[in-house]
Amino acid sequence: MNNPSASRPNKSEYAEYYEKYVSLVPESDLVKALALQIEDTVHYLRALPESAGDKRYAPGKWSVKEVIGHMNDMERLFLSRALHFARQTPGPLPGIEQDDWMKATDFAGRSMSDLIDEFAAIRQSTIYFFNHLDDKAWMSKGIASGKEISVRALAFITLGHERHHLDILKNRYF
Repeated sequence: MNNPSASRPNKSEYAEYYEKYVSLVPESDLVKALALQIEDTVHYLRALPESAGDKRYAPGKWSVKEVIGHMNDMERLFLSRALHFARQTPGPLPGIEQDDWMKATDFAGRSMSDLIDEFAAIRQSTIYFFNHLDDKAWMSKGIASGKEISVRALAFITLGHERHHLDILKNRYF
């Protein structure tokens, strides 16, 4: 295989609950797709008024700021896992509970602009990382949340996770 990132991960490369994200990624050039996605997402988010940041589509649901903060947290998490596995770090990585993470944040106290800038910076770091992996690193695997997952799958999940949440913002909030 010349470029492992150019082919879809096998279902054995990720836990079943990540299929909803992987299925949202038809592209074969993941690095290019990540770069294009950052432009589209940042453009969409910057077009929202600052006052939209506190909007929730239903009681008890996350605010727009919290959704963006969650996207930032999860992209960091997926990238961290990919780094550990690409560098052959032994041992499993812990899972996380997104609602517990949300309780430990203050995204409401931040500006939309700041959260969007953070998203762009994190995504740029993600692009640099994935752009410089060799074939062996792309195919590396490790254990996270008690399940085996590949670096290649983590790239697909990163792309799909952002699409999932952007779709929620577009269709449930606005």
